Amino acid sequence: MKTVEIKPDIHWVGAVDWAVRDFHGYVTPKGTTYNNYLILDDEVTLVDTVKYDFKRVTVENIMSLVDPSKIKNIVINHIEPDHGSGLARIVALAPDATIYITSKGQKGMERHFDTTGWNFKNVKTGDTLKTGKYTLTFLETPMLHWPDSMMTYIEKAKLLISQDAFGQHLATTERFDDEYMERASHAELDHAVLEYYANILMPFGALIKSKIAEVQKLGLDIDMIAPDHGIIWRKEAGNIIEKYLDLATGKAELGVSIIYDTMWQSTELMTLPLMQGIKDEGVHCKVIKLRATPMSGAITDFWKYRGCLIGSPTLNNILYPSVAEYLTHLRGLRPKNRIMGAFGSYGWGGGAVRDAYEEFKKMKLEMVEPGIQVLYKPSNEDEEKCYDFGREFAKKVVEYHKKF
Repeated sequence: MKTVEIKPDIHWVGAVDWAVRDFHGYVTPKGTTYNNYLILDDEVTLVDTVKYDFKRVTVENIMSLVDPSKIKNIVINHIEPDHGSGLARIVALAPDATIYITSKGQKGMERHFDTTGWNFKNVKTGDTLKTGKYTLTFLETPMLHWPDSMMTYIEKAKLLISQDAFGQHLATTERFDDEYMERASHAELDHAVLEYYANILMPFGALIKSKIAEVQKLGLDIDMIAPDHGIIWRKEAGNIIEKYLDLATGKAELGVSIIYDTMWQSTELMTLPLMQGIKDEGVHCKVIKLRATPMSGAITDFWKYRGCLIGSPTLNNILYPSVAEYLTHLRGLRPKNRIMGAFGSYGWGGGAVRDAYEEFKKMKLEMVEPGIQVLYKPSNEDEEKCYDFGREFAKKVVEYHKKF
């Protein structure tokens, strides 16, 4: 992809990864981009690098604009390898450049590379770098989503380079939100934002709210947000900030996700009357089978709706392995403001439903107890009980949803 001037003398020089489908366990069916930005000012400045595999692409993009040896400053907002692993190649081409990075970022880079001779300058919130007509201001965002993370604001350009925040995993020929929506729906872009947030940033809602409040208190005038993945927000920069505030407070649709797995279809048969009961209460419902769905997709559907039912057969007196894996993954994301219930089947001994509720308790989520379980295949009477439980659960979801 050719470079793109996103603001006067500020250019996207990144790479599009059309082929990636597994992003550290997060399924990316639409690929991703590794965005970084070159400022052609009195002091040529590069903000972020790219994944090591794409170092040649970004170098060629830079070379199409300027001799890389003329790079005076390198800003590293985030050291995760999809952004920082190309740094050694850039330093080799611009050995005299100063690297602006948080102190934790420098410590991380020293674990990844032999940084002997590299020129680091540690920065913190409020520190600035004047490149000529532009002044860059740094804003630390620790644990959004690594300890080293920061953002870079360019006042004269009204541009926030936001590293992983506000990103999406989308490989596209378009660089801007308005261009993308000319051929794709707004709902598709919203889903990409939701999926990215749910799988990467869900644990950091409180931090996100506090950092957005900090930005607002600083009075930063922002009309473009350039993340390190996906499209650049130039039409809806304000809207994406509001959307993140909604996500950070746990905003959800009134609906229920039924997320389950099954061994001999008994648990699967329970999903049908459960779903019908929920639907007959006027609540939307989506059914997701774990072994037929990427983990990241099941996480996204969980976060999209206010209520969730987890279904599992009992195997060796505990949760079915795929369900246990899912709940462990979910617990690590520290969800809030969701209401849970469980169902399942068993043969000669139960345990799965009990264990599911133990996981909900660890996550400190609202629960509708005691759930429902059936012996072997559900009978007609069992199906009626499932239907009734579905209706009751839907009522609880509606009441809980009113709190938000």
